[in-house]
Amino acid sequence: MVTIYLKQNVPDYDNDFRTMLQAFLPGERIVITEENTRLTFQAELEPEQVTVSLWENGKELDRERVLCRYPDKKTARNPIKGAAYHLLSRYCGRTLPWGGMTGVRPTKFATARLEEGWTDEAVIREYEEVYFTTRQKGEICCRVAKREQELLAGFHFPEEYCLYVGIPFCPSRCLYCSFPSYPAARYGNRIEEYLNALSQEMEYVASAYRNKRLVSVYIGGGTPTALSADQLGRLIDRIYQVFDTRHLMEFTVEAGRPDSLTQEKFRVLKERPVTRISINPQTMNDKTLEFIGRAHTAQMAADAYEQARAWGLDNINMDIIAGLPGEGTEELRYTLERIQELNPDSLTVHSLAIKRAADLNIRMKQYRDSIKGSTDEMLTLAGQCAEGMGMQPYYLYRQKNIPGNLENVGYARPGKECLYNVLIMEEKMDIIAIGAGAATKLVFPDENRIERIENVKNVEVYISRIEEMLERKAAGFRKKEAKGEL
Repeated sequence: MVTIYLKQNVPDYDNDFRTMLQAFLPGERIVITEENTRLTFQAELEPEQVTVSLWENGKELDRERVLCRYPDKKTARNPIKGAAYHLLSRYCGRTLPWGGMTGVRPTKFATARLEEGWTDEAVIREYEEVYFTTRQKGEICCRVAKREQELLAGFHFPEEYCLYVGIPFCPSRCLYCSFPSYPAARYGNRIEEYLNALSQEMEYVASAYRNKRLVSVYIGGGTPTALSADQLGRLIDRIYQVFDTRHLMEFTVEAGRPDSLTQEKFRVLKERPVTRISINPQTMNDKTLEFIGRAHTAQMAADAYEQARAWGLDNINMDIIAGLPGEGTEELRYTLERIQELNPDSLTVHSLAIKRAADLNIRMKQYRDSIKGSTDEMLTLAGQCAEGMGMQPYYLYRQKNIPGNLENVGYARPGKECLYNVLIMEEKMDIIAIGAGAATKLVFPDENRIERIENVKNVEVYISRIEEMLERKAAGFRKKEAKGEL
């Protein structure tokens, strides 16, 4: 492992430099002291120019200089990031598919340019020439941005909102997972108390947002279907009892873990106004499933899908992860072939992200040799498979700590997209999130900002401090009310 000393005279671009270093040198430690380091990335920010350089054992290897006024981030950020990108590209002897782009939402540039009337070709050229991406990345951003515009055309963002309901229970914890997740079997005696607290939060939100239209509900986790069939049915019924659902356009339930599904739960989902479910094998290779802690086989995932179809569920998503430990292109190809045989309505392709709170990261030394990470070839292969099933990309985002600095893409057949996925990425509408670990996003358009309100992650603390969770939301809601937005 290389320990990298990040040396800066001004920390204004600290996050940009760190993200770029992590993209080129994934898994390496970045520190702010020189002791016991071999490689130094140095950034000297002066009023009229910025110089970035690489040093090894006290000897300068290379440097890149750009003329700009660094305090003006609007004009200076891209040139500075570009200088860091070119420097590290020469050092590592390779380029990155996303070039110097480090943000979570790379499609926002395409969206802005298309709204200004730019042609597709002009947008794609900007990705290549300003951000140094491959042409393919510019093309997919342009396609996703255009599809998002079509999907969001009929919304009136200030008057509407989405509801996220967090169920932080799972049959078991996956190796790569960083979400708040508790074994359902061990916490069985607290689930009813949790649902009662959740109901209190529902009632408060429904009252506070009574003058807005609820357009999307998403029950996620964890694994919502880790609840019993009775609990799951009561949860869905309670949402319909508490909220005004006359304007609801979709209702999604993550049924992610095949080992959590039963015929009775499928009946519950079919008999309620649930419009979309997600069955997530992540891989169709049994050896990998066992390694990452999934207590099901590939055949169980296929059987769960077929059972869902038999019950008449007609909008089924499947999630897969490219770059799981021990998996390369051929393992992904096999997974895609099995998915293609099942023929779901949408496919979400994630690049493995090694998150700080995941067991995979905590025990990185143990797993380092088995993690190849996703590659652009893998994601291209997945995209070809999705499009071969009649799907097109409709949302795209990136996460920190993805080896290779790659992306996650949602593909769907026309009319089978998940609007919630688009709305949460576009950040134009309030997303009210309830439950342990849930994070609400309040949009203040006149201030061009998003305010997050987070609930505590621990289930027992959430139950015991539910009144505090309501007050946290109340503080944010009062700001909306003061502006006449609630």
